[in-house]
Amino acid sequence: AALRLGFRLVKGLSSEAAETVVEARESGNFANVQDLVERTGLNRRDLSALAAAGAFERVSGDRHRARWEVAGVEEPTPLFKSMQTYEPLPILRKPSEGQTIVADYQSVGLTLNRHPLSLLRSRLDRYRYVPSSALKKMDTGCPLHVAGIVITKQRPGTASGVTFVTLEDEAGHINLIVWKSLAESQRKELLNARLLGVEGELQRQGEVIHVIAKRLIDHSDMLGSLQTRSRDFH
Repeated sequence: AALRLGFRLVKGLSSEAAETVVEARESGNFANVQDLVERTGLNRRDLSALAAAGAFERVSGDRHRARWEVAGVEEPTPLFKSMQTYEPLPILRKPSEGQTIVADYQSVGLTLNRHPLSLLRSRLDRYRYVPSSALKKMDTGCPLHVAGIVITKQRPGTASGVTFVTLEDEAGHINLIVWKSLAESQRKELLNARLLGVEGELQRQGEVIHVIAKRLIDHSDMLGSLQTRSRDFH
């Protein structure tokens, strides 16, 4: 089964262009990028946004080929309705899995490929970080090390300075409780880390599992050029 993302997630794509593509697609799939241009009249900016988002993967193969095709498209003229040419494609190196994931986050804010931490798990293992799936087998009070991409931070006014943080790894989510004293002493890590490592203690109440943070470690450098953004609430 295939999972499709809506055009509204594509950064830099105008709503008019998205509607035009959807309407044109009703008469049949696009054979290639030139075919899409001739049937939609999209400008180069919208084409580049779609190429960056991996929208041409089915007709181009990968982002590098898609960008090359976008650079070479020709707009139809009154005399020539079709500007299709048949030139051999240059030998372009296929983007690596890591490059593809970085590009996914840059263009749509998420990826349908493997989670970034799947690629980093061997490095995380050196710090004894366990995946979120292992927490279900642990008992209350168990000391542990976890790590994940920061996706939300919340500090409700009624929580007496407690910060609730949600991390995401390749197996799921990890809910942290950061007491006020730790939040103050490690404010830099709490505010700036995109990939956060945590030394803490498991707390279980029925099916609800939290990790009480004892120490925070900023591992954002592991993400390289991958840009992630957390949603912060107060």
